[in-house]
Amino acid sequence: MKLIATNDDGYDEPGLAALFHALSPMGDVLTIAPRHPQSSCGHWVTLREPIHVERISDIAYIVDGSPADCTRLAVKQFATDADWVIAGINPGANLGSDLYQSGTVAAAREAAILGYKALAISQYIAPEQKIDWEITGRHVSQILSMIMKQPLKKGQFWNLNMPHPLDSSTFPEFQHCEPDKNPHIYLYQKNSRHYLYTGVIHNRPRATGSDVDVCFGGKISVSLLEI
Repeated sequence: MKLIATNDDGYDEPGLAALFHALSPMGDVLTIAPRHPQSSCGHWVTLREPIHVERISDIAYIVDGSPADCTRLAVKQFATDADWVIAGINPGANLGSDLYQSGTVAAAREAAILGYKALAISQYIAPEQKIDWEITGRHVSQILSMIMKQPLKKGQFWNLNMPHPLDSSTFPEFQHCEPDKNPHIYLYQKNSRHYLYTGVIHNRPRATGSDVDVCFGGKISVSLLEI
């Protein structure tokens, strides 16, 4: 099986390394990721400017572009016979309305648009906690091996979010759920003519059984999305 790993945080981020190690036992993994962090860039693509690509090894490329650019280049130039495109592991959840601003989700969505199987995966970060990437990677390997066996129709892709903190010895439950439709509580601090966003993700409203509710409640949220 040929797998493409990408992200929106940059080629040297620990989440991408954790994803690579989780995917390696499943097949041949090609990594293609942005040179610089592109978090919250949404589904931006480069159309009218040249995109510089640096090949740093036989299985790794760095792209001066967006996550969606990375996916498009990967499946159109470097691995046209890829079986899956997996984006992540994002440090921070991508739930509910986050799906529209997330570069991680956009990378998976672009693959689905182009007819490839795809999945985005993120790690929620609980208040005053840090990610243990070794534990996250271990659990991600388990959930991916299960979800990637489930059927996908044309234009569908998966969005997974890991709860936090994770127990090193106990694999968390997972639940299929729909994205939450509630808006964030958008708060801004005004300073002269400037406005700084001060909303807190942990305080966002959520519907019972939605992806936000499931993930914040300690389970892996598994959402089937469509283009």
